[in-house]
Amino acid sequence: MLIFIVLSLVLCVLVQIGSPFLDYLQDSLVMYACLGVALLCFLGELSKKLPNYLCYDGFSAAALVLWFAYWKPDFNDDSPIFFFFPLYFVFVGSFMTLYLLAQVDKIDKETLRYMQGYLSYTTLLKPWLVMPGVLASLAFTEHYLLFPVMMTLLMIRFAFASCMERKPV
Repeated sequence: MLIFIVLSLVLCVLVQIGSPFLDYLQDSLVMYACLGVALLCFLGELSKKLPNYLCYDGFSAAALVLWFAYWKPDFNDDSPIFFFFPLYFVFVGSFMTLYLLAQVDKIDKETLRYMQGYLSYTTLLKPWLVMPGVLASLAFTEHYLLFPVMMTLLMIRFAFASCMERKPV
């Protein structure tokens, strides 16, 4: 999820310095383009036509920009969520990449079986449920923690699927 991590970090910096570029991210054309990318990545994941990492990375990056564009008018300019949520995504995404995916060879067979069980039998982590859940969470601005929770579930789903892809049981 390198594109998502870098985009989250860039968004943190742009929000912190108060860049005028943030106004372009709120344009309706950018919102529709991000929605289109997110839906394309969702359909690519469901049909298995696109690589796993590209679907999750593209969907996450598009959802992040869509979140910013959709929520920014409803909150103050100095609202801390536009700095801290992307920073949280940087830390969680980096943790998943550096400590789980980079060390997949050190994971034992039992843990991999648990991961496979969660992916196979737990409906909560199915991509057809998590990805639309992320997009649906954008509509609930009054429940401001719903979006980061859904994005965290998406990152966990990506990490588990990537581990299973790299080291099958």
